[in-house]
Amino acid sequence: MQIGICSVLVLLVAGVCYFMQPQIGYKVVALLLLLTVSLLAMLFARLPVLLSAVLSAGIWNYFFIPPIFTFHIETAEDTLMFLLYFIVALINTTLSYQIRNAEKKARDREEKEKTIRLYNTLLNSLSHELRTPISTVIGGVDTLLESKNLNPAQQQQLLQEIGNAGMRLNRQVENLLNMSRIESGMLKLKNNWCDLNELIAAVVADNTRENKREIIFTAENNLPLLFFDEVLMQQIIHNLVHNAIQYTLPQSEITITTAFENETCIISVGDNGNGFPAAERAAVFEKFYRLPDSKPGGSGLGLSIVKGLTEAMQGEIELLDNNPGAKFILRFRFPASYMNQLHHE
Repeated sequence: MQIGICSVLVLLVAGVCYFMQPQIGYKVVALLLLLTVSLLAMLFARLPVLLSAVLSAGIWNYFFIPPIFTFHIETAEDTLMFLLYFIVALINTTLSYQIRNAEKKARDREEKEKTIRLYNTLLNSLSHELRTPISTVIGGVDTLLESKNLNPAQQQQLLQEIGNAGMRLNRQVENLLNMSRIESGMLKLKNNWCDLNELIAAVVADNTRENKREIIFTAENNLPLLFFDEVLMQQIIHNLVHNAIQYTLPQSEITITTAFENETCIISVGDNGNGFPAAERAAVFEKFYRLPDSKPGGSGLGLSIVKGLTEAMQGEIELLDNNPGAKFILRFRFPASYMNQLHHE
């Protein structure tokens, strides 16, 4: 394939030069052909470019160096020019290939080092994020098994802590699985008609049990049924709410609103915390990103998963100032149906 492309380009340039030879002369043709080979050397593999260099040298000799239509060269000057052309073309091809190969190795090495740094960050974060709930589960179970003097209230408290720890572990596993699906392209949408208000209310109820923040959900009463993947949307809202919980103080407010305008579903999740520094906003959706001086815990995957899932659902997400705090705006163009309103009427 590359050999064919290189050959066609050399023949095309040679054809144009053939008709322009009376105006530019055969020496300028040599420069144009050499430029073509140099450009090909920047784009294609070594063998196709070497063959194109040989082809261009043969074409220049046969069609342009006097006497034309023969490979015979009469003057010593033209012979020397042809040899120099051939040598320069081969050297240029070899050097370009070596430079490209060195650049590729440098990029691969840099990418490998970056990947190692990222996964070290992930492992360091998960070592805390997983160890804490695991220790809670093990400690709670041991206490329940060994202690015979626990009253029902104490037993209930331990069971609640074990349940919360289990949910925390499940959340981390879901994040890792979702990131794996997003990166591998194996994420498949399972769309269905859903009530977005009910979905968000369920997410709010789940998160309210785990924290002391006030989550205020303002539902849009005229919101139609929407056609989307309910599981992925639930994960998106949950990650945004959990991110707000993680980076705000107790007794903070988290607000969620929904709207449907111009055939677009709009969801906002905001808080009144410290927000994101202006210099950090461009990186908030990067994998493993965490704010400087963040408290321990968290893998830095939550917002990157939100962005990946949002884009998988053909939506977009934007981070805005909330004065104070931060606000995430989600926009989706889902198919809509107002049959739910007709049913209620």
